[in-house]
Amino acid sequence: MGRPRSTSLALPPTERLHPRADDLDLLSVEAIVRRMHQEDLAAVRAVRSALPSVAEAARAVADALRAGGRLLYVGAGTSGRLGVLDASECPPTFGTSPSRVQAVIAGGRRALTRAVEGAEDDKATGAAAVRRFRAGSRDVVCGISASASTPYVLGALAEARRRGARTVLVCCNPPRPRTRVDILILAPTGPELVAGSTRLKAGTATKLILNALTTAVFISLGKVYRGRMVDVRPANAKLQARAVRMVAELTELSLAGARRLLSAAGGSVKVALAMHFTGLGRAAAQKRLQHASLRTLARRTSVRSKRDSVRDRGG
Repeated sequence: MGRPRSTSLALPPTERLHPRADDLDLLSVEAIVRRMHQEDLAAVRAVRSALPSVAEAARAVADALRAGGRLLYVGAGTSGRLGVLDASECPPTFGTSPSRVQAVIAGGRRALTRAVEGAEDDKATGAAAVRRFRAGSRDVVCGISASASTPYVLGALAEARRRGARTVLVCCNPPRPRTRVDILILAPTGPELVAGSTRLKAGTATKLILNALTTAVFISLGKVYRGRMVDVRPANAKLQARAVRMVAELTELSLAGARRLLSAAGGSVKVALAMHFTGLGRAAAQKRLQHASLRTLARRTSVRSKRDSVRDRGG
């Protein structure tokens, strides 16, 4: 008998049969893993084509946060869980308030650990989630849908547009012509090795996009200095040790000196660095940070040190 005839070409790309999947169940575990890895590399290539749109979205979100707005992720299934994951990691990583980046998932909290069948098919519930968020013109609502057709997500985006919020759609299929968003982030990952299982390649691409989006946002907002997350909240022993190490590395103080400086700064790496660069006390250094970045403060310190060195040599 020949292979069964496939009608998958009529389906969206992420739902089609993969041309290299027909013999998967005949392969060794090692061969399956290698083929999966090849698909992971394809996900990375798909994201590359979307980078200009990711950058555009990052600028929009950064502008929104500067103006006192917020970012809301909306998704279902794997896409929704990835949005919740990214939002939940922003406060500990970048020291930002949990209210600034939020996420909702079709089916609510229960859907984080198990499938809630049918939840993604309700446009009205997606719209209601945006209303509860009280989205407005200062906010960005980012829908996440590998298929680009999840009703819950489309309902949320339509409501966000109606309320004047900027809208972003992260997807792996081209959206329907009538789908209207301000910024489209399309990573065309194509068919999955297991047909329709978008937790695989599409999920990988989505995670890469969300990583790049919020990291670029918070770097541009001054949450990172010289490759270090200087607004980290040292809430456990590992992070406390990292905070001391960062201060020591960036000031060339001993670990003991860095620990004392960090204590004087109330545990804030950024404030500790500002105190070191300016010679000011905690309150004055915090005030200086409202008007200048750490990079600027460090540069001014370097210029002042060179000037003092020249004067000491009688130059």
